[in-house]
Amino acid sequence: MNNVYIETYGCQMNVADTEIVLGILKKQGFDVTDKPENADVILLNTCSIRDNAEQRIYGRIGNLKTLKFNKPGLVLGILGCMAERLRKDLVEDKKAVDLVVGPDEYRRLPEYIDVALNGDKGIGVKLSRTETYDDIEPHREDGLSAWISVMRGCDKFCTFCVVPFTRGRERSRSLQSVITELENLSVRGFKDVTLLGQNVNSYLDETSAVGGDFADLLSAAAKVDRTLRIRFSTSHPQDISDKLLYTIAEHPNLCNYIHLPVQSGSNRILELMNRTYTVEHYLNLIEKAKKIIPGVSFSTDIISGFPTETWEDHLATLEVMKQVRYDGAYMFKYSPREGTKAFRMEDDVPENVKSKRLQEIIDLQQTISFEKNQAMIGKEEIILVEGFSKKSNEFIAGRTDTNKVVIVPITSAIKTGDYIKVKINKATSGTLFGDYLENINDEKEGIALTA
Repeated sequence: MNNVYIETYGCQMNVADTEIVLGILKKQGFDVTDKPENADVILLNTCSIRDNAEQRIYGRIGNLKTLKFNKPGLVLGILGCMAERLRKDLVEDKKAVDLVVGPDEYRRLPEYIDVALNGDKGIGVKLSRTETYDDIEPHREDGLSAWISVMRGCDKFCTFCVVPFTRGRERSRSLQSVITELENLSVRGFKDVTLLGQNVNSYLDETSAVGGDFADLLSAAAKVDRTLRIRFSTSHPQDISDKLLYTIAEHPNLCNYIHLPVQSGSNRILELMNRTYTVEHYLNLIEKAKKIIPGVSFSTDIISGFPTETWEDHLATLEVMKQVRYDGAYMFKYSPREGTKAFRMEDDVPENVKSKRLQEIIDLQQTISFEKNQAMIGKEEIILVEGFSKKSNEFIAGRTDTNKVVIVPITSAIKTGDYIKVKINKATSGTLFGDYLENINDEKEGIALTA
């Protein structure tokens, strides 16, 4: 019996992939360990979106070489997005790992591990146009929150992004397979599920008589269990339909929260990025969503210092932030990724300029988040209790359906997994603080998950 240890880096898609990998390996008789020193097989599930993510993996491989030196039979492997991109460097040149397996070859992972355990190199990096793993039962520990991958790959080919090259083209799971997985999670007591895809708005079930687009999937998911909050990520502004917005508004357990990457506030830069929408289209979409979904909140992704970005382009991004007033944002400096179209552009924005612009973006977002959170003081919210606060066991932490973290003093009436009503009494840019008011009925027939 072999013990396997997995570390996961990067996005929620990688978290979901790790659960698929563990489901496959456990079915083949592997045991899971949470200590690398007890493992016969160590796997790093990797991310290639930004350069610093890859550098972290190189550093971690260096650390794990000590374990390999002391245990010569140990198999060290790389899974995920780095596998195809860095196969030659990691296996042939540096001889740093024994195994590289890409996101579409996980079914054959036990076979590749067996090859590596017998002293050869296990390599599987082919991309697939059909693999969705919809018949694989992911291995999940019991808990409240889960991530379900509903589709894989991406067809957008943004010029800065490696995903179409590391995860392949778009293909969707059947609607029924997703609903079955949700039903199983409901039975196990999960309360918060995020449906994942590189661009969930382009989801389309073409494999069954049921069929359906992403709005149909969300509607069906909402009906599985009204006490189960449903979120989704990530959306592309080109593909959000009115039908989808009305579907979110119709079901109280579909969270009033949309992650909608804008990337830049400049039409010129958006065109260079191949984002396929204009700022005007994006802002119209935001206004439409606010009208259709009362109280909807938005987060976004912003890239600072894309090739040829001028001061005016940067100011345009700040202006979009002021107009939309995001609740949160993931903000990054542009990082050239080999194999993308943007990699062939001159990375001509100096590093110090990128850093200065990024800091201005961060400062503005913190100001907006602080102002929006201050405006919530005195309001009542319903939160799902997720456990103790990170800083103290005298407080519990939970989230609103708009994805805001709320800290509340613990009482005997509160336990993890409860929906409780709280009154907000204090706020920072990143956290709300509240007083407990009451527990909310959680009968399966229906629950008001928003205050």
